[in-house]
Amino acid sequence: MYAVSTSPHSASDCCEPNTSSAADDSMDDWLFLSSESTGPPAVQVSQDDQEGDDTGKFKTKLVSAWRSVKYGWPLKQKSKFSRSSPVTMLGTSFELKEEGDRERFRRSFTSLLWLTYRRGFPQLAGCSLTTDSGWGCVLRTGQMLLAKGLLLHLMPPDWMWSANRHTVTDDMNLSRPANRAERGWNLNGKSNNRCRRLSLDSQLDRPMEATHRRLVSWFADNPEAPFGIHQLVELGKSSGKKAGDWYGPSIMAHILRKASAASADLPDLTVYVAQDCTIYLQDVRRLCEGPPPQSWKSIIILVPVRLGGQDLNPSYITCVKNLLTLQCCIGIIGGKPKHSLFFVGFQDDHLLYLDPHYCQPTVDTTKENFPLESFHCKHPRKMAFSRMDPSCTIGFYAKRQKDFDSLCTAVKKALSTSAERYPMFIFSEGGRCEEEEEEESSTPANNLTYIQRKKELTRVNTSDSMDEFVLL
Repeated sequence: MYAVSTSPHSASDCCEPNTSSAADDSMDDWLFLSSESTGPPAVQVSQDDQEGDDTGKFKTKLVSAWRSVKYGWPLKQKSKFSRSSPVTMLGTSFELKEEGDRERFRRSFTSLLWLTYRRGFPQLAGCSLTTDSGWGCVLRTGQMLLAKGLLLHLMPPDWMWSANRHTVTDDMNLSRPANRAERGWNLNGKSNNRCRRLSLDSQLDRPMEATHRRLVSWFADNPEAPFGIHQLVELGKSSGKKAGDWYGPSIMAHILRKASAASADLPDLTVYVAQDCTIYLQDVRRLCEGPPPQSWKSIIILVPVRLGGQDLNPSYITCVKNLLTLQCCIGIIGGKPKHSLFFVGFQDDHLLYLDPHYCQPTVDTTKENFPLESFHCKHPRKMAFSRMDPSCTIGFYAKRQKDFDSLCTAVKKALSTSAERYPMFIFSEGGRCEEEEEEESSTPANNLTYIQRKKELTRVNTSDSMDEFVLL
């Protein structure tokens, strides 16, 4: 399970050491968010609350205020990227020494949906919580992985969010103006609104923007959103979870599957969750095959794995890199121990990620032209592979049947570099239900898991595994 670190800078990552001048070896520093937009909200507690008798309500307000401060501070430490090494992100490699590739990397990263802690949304069912700050990080990373799959499903392959070139300067610090006049100030130091660059709200005639906004609204923080936190918490109840609990990446995979099945917005998409580190191809085909005219559904495949005991087994690092180089990979729900992150790529020995641990006000997506800036992160961050928690869920997407066949071939090749005896996960031609029926009589009724590798049965005690993973 994941909890949230109590350190105010726990989301800061390791930066690469500079071996020569910063101008030669590292890109411009990218702040996580501009200080103007991310300063901590004021913590205000009324005199009535301080003097009132309702200590429970007062305590709730204090906790909420503390979390707003804790997850509202900008992360001042910066990630630096070496110009001498390529950055790989979800199947695409970028040579940062080339100015064109640097810009493509910025735009590609910014186009990913960034889903973070929110505050001020309608109360979650059965409790008084109006924020997921401090407990919903795995739910948010799960949303980000699903969102990447939906972007591939609904958008053209080369789609990028065009607003990163038209961001209002006091919303996101993406570009750095050369002078004060460009920042929206005249030479007398007064505001000059005519010089402010326009945000995306003035460019809604773009053909894909309506689809982009509709997709964002599916992850809104309200009970009607099919993939919003209200729906995910409700679906988590069947796994014994409730609002305020910690969720693991394995449970998150099953919640995403249930959310997709319950949604009427995506009849041509299905979600499959691998069991026992195995993708059963017959089960996948049963899910995808259908009557004409939709003869084959698109599919998102989620594979929960545990890559070691308490720490990541270094032998799997190469395999993780190989998977992130595939076009069919849509990211990894993972993180540091007790700190969930969404991994989307790597450079050398560092993972590239999106961090949900930043609390923002809830956006009303029912309003026309609602602001999109808070759903896109402008500043990538890195973390050393050695700090990666072994518990994670890997996602893949295939649009058509031929894409699924290509996925199987590419993933099998990427997995061939993992430990020979214990691959990260495997493919099986059969169906899981049939294999369960054959082995049911020989399965002991205790907390032990059996997994077959090269016709050997390996017995693993998973009593200490919070997500009931097979230890590899």
